[in-house]
Amino acid sequence: MTTYPHRALLLTLSVATVATTLTAAAPAVRADAPDAPGATVPALAWRPCAEPGGPAGQECARLPVPLDYRDPDGPQLSLAVTRVRSERPAARRGTLLVIPGGPGGSGVQRLAAKGPALRKAMAGAYDLVGLDPRGTGGSTRASCELDAADRHLVTLRSWPGPDGEIDGNAARSRRIAEACRRHGGAVLRSFTTVNEARDIDRLRRALGEEKLSAWAYSYGTYVGAVYAQKYPRHTDRWVLDSSSDPDPARVGRGWLANTSAGTDDRFPDFAAWAADPARESEGLRLARRTRDVRPLFLALAAKLDREPKESTTPGVPLTGNRLRQALQNALQSDALFAGTARLIQQAQDPAAEPVLPDTLAGPLSDQDAAAMTATVCNDVRWPASVPAHRRAVAADRARHPLTAGLPVNITPCGFWQAPAEPPTRITADGPSNILMVQNRRDPYSPYFGALRMRRALGERARLLTLEHGGHGAYLNNGPACGDRTVTAFLTMGRRPQTDSHCGG
Repeated sequence: MTTYPHRALLLTLSVATVATTLTAAAPAVRADAPDAPGATVPALAWRPCAEPGGPAGQECARLPVPLDYRDPDGPQLSLAVTRVRSERPAARRGTLLVIPGGPGGSGVQRLAAKGPALRKAMAGAYDLVGLDPRGTGGSTRASCELDAADRHLVTLRSWPGPDGEIDGNAARSRRIAEACRRHGGAVLRSFTTVNEARDIDRLRRALGEEKLSAWAYSYGTYVGAVYAQKYPRHTDRWVLDSSSDPDPARVGRGWLANTSAGTDDRFPDFAAWAADPARESEGLRLARRTRDVRPLFLALAAKLDREPKESTTPGVPLTGNRLRQALQNALQSDALFAGTARLIQQAQDPAAEPVLPDTLAGPLSDQDAAAMTATVCNDVRWPASVPAHRRAVAADRARHPLTAGLPVNITPCGFWQAPAEPPTRITADGPSNILMVQNRRDPYSPYFGALRMRRALGERARLLTLEHGGHGAYLNNGPACGDRTVTAFLTMGRRPQTDSHCGG
């Protein structure tokens, strides 16, 4: 699959109404579009949809988009859109699109969660807009009709067996790919990064904007880069937050493989936290010395491989791979360290019954599993050789035992239908209006991958490196100096003249 860590792990339905079928297009006016000459621009019918805890005045609408942009007047999908208008019309300079991570993340949900902080930071400079990509949240969904056992996070992701064996992974991956081919149909096949970029441009035209500004996050940075490549004259101020390597020969496969080193880069932050004397009063100190936390974790995971421990969730024991996945989830943010430390202690205590996090206690919905899987498989061809993957897993387990071979293992993408079109190559062609912001120790989008995105963009971009750990920087895990720099760029157009660093 991909590095779709937390956003795709925590999917819930958005505030918009769920649509699961093809729809007819809404009333529209005619306009030209680069991908579909003569295509229609849909009219958006906004309605109030504010939620408790979300931004005041939030509105929702539905955007019809072609199932296939080669047939713009053919079957349509329906996408959920949300908007928060500028509260200072005189200060408004345009529209800022929030592009979610994933694949599988909801733009509607992300705007609801980040809207209050973003609205405060923007001080009325923008209308704030979010879009649920195809297959997610309130947009048209698809189903693979997978068995529940194949939809647990530790089975949907290809964690090898306790001894590193991958035959079970290969059989499951083939089964998932075949089920998606039988049941997903044309809708599932349309879940691609380039279609998300096309859908964003259709949204731009529906909003009546000549240009969009954007805050793209995680996988969304690749979506944002593809949009900027395909529609450069329609980009205004463009922020890529937590980027990965855009190599068009690998994309999702490369992102997943890079998490071996990304986890190694980030784990020392957790180890230092878990050995800090401050944890003593919290009852969460795992070791007296930082260097002892890693062997403790690896030994415990290996023991759980051999002897899974019954949890408070009937029929779902704490296994070595569930513990490893819990760590993967927690490395996103320091705020999640405590939950994983507590799980480790429960696993060590013979009298305790581990309490699994919600993301590990049960299967994902079939629609969420389909959305997580389809985009990365549809974007680029993945290799399928079981012997080659077996060798890669053995080597990766030896070099990076924290991830136990997962990042290079076989996935459903190896048995997927061939991509309908090649991935977009990201280049330096286009305006210099991109600010990249990146934590130094990001477990999901490692720094070395972000440097490759930076090189691909050339003079179009500047990179702000934050001496910090975690995934997602702006208004999230990054230091205040990063927030100030991104806010100044979006609101005043002030971008660092050269690549720069802050925090520490």
